Amino acid sequence: MSAVLTEIRDRIGFITLNRPEKRNALSPELIAGLQEAFEEMNSSDKVKVIVLKSTGKAFCAGADLAYLQQLQDFSYEENLEDSRKLMALFDLIYCLPKVVIAEVQGHALAGGCGLATVCDFAFAVPDALFGYTEVRIGFVPALVSVFLMEQIGAAKTQELLLSGEFISSAKAAELGLITGVEPSEFLEKSVLDFASKLITQNSAFSMGKTKALLRELSQEHRNISLQLAAEANATARAHADCKKGIAAFLSKTTPDW
Repeated sequence: MSAVLTEIRDRIGFITLNRPEKRNALSPELIAGLQEAFEEMNSSDKVKVIVLKSTGKAFCAGADLAYLQQLQDFSYEENLEDSRKLMALFDLIYCLPKVVIAEVQGHALAGGCGLATVCDFAFAVPDALFGYTEVRIGFVPALVSVFLMEQIGAAKTQELLLSGEFISSAKAAELGLITGVEPSEFLEKSVLDFASKLITQNSAFSMGKTKALLRELSQEHRNISLQLAAEANATARAHADCKKGIAAFLSKTTPDW
């Protein structure tokens, strides 16, 4: 079973996370599959707008912790290389010329919340929870911090990343993390209607150039920050707190901080 499903319909490219049994956790295979899918959709003349969605109850639970546990035995260089793969995916989605809409049908946590963050628009159901929960397992929300600072500013970024708290979709919309909240029975239709409106009412050239301009305004600083974030990510994986936090999570116990 493929970790990523793709479909093109009515000028919309659908990219679907397909690890429902793992709550669509970000495994190496899933990250690589998403990278390939977005590159293919971007190069297709049949696609004007991209919708990112998921199967199952969760949108994305963040990093695959079983794999993250394996990475603790990697060298710093190996961890840095691995971290740069997620960095490349986030940056690809964020800077992609085509508009990307996230359809968030369930919880989006840690790296999964980061995935929603780098999309241009995001619509979620009322009971979806969002949160950058890395600090709860001794990890550092490094990569997403770069995009989040650019999106909502330093004060709110600090509040979210240091607290590690879950927030409701309504609160996420209030903060500007997502575009809107839709009843679960209407989520898919709302996303399709919004995508169709962009397709019929807006120029693909104009949307692409506008997005490129917005990204270029902070590009130099973002590139430097992402490299620093990838290094912080790689360093954090080998720290004792991260090892303790992941072990506690996997054993379903509470770490003694």
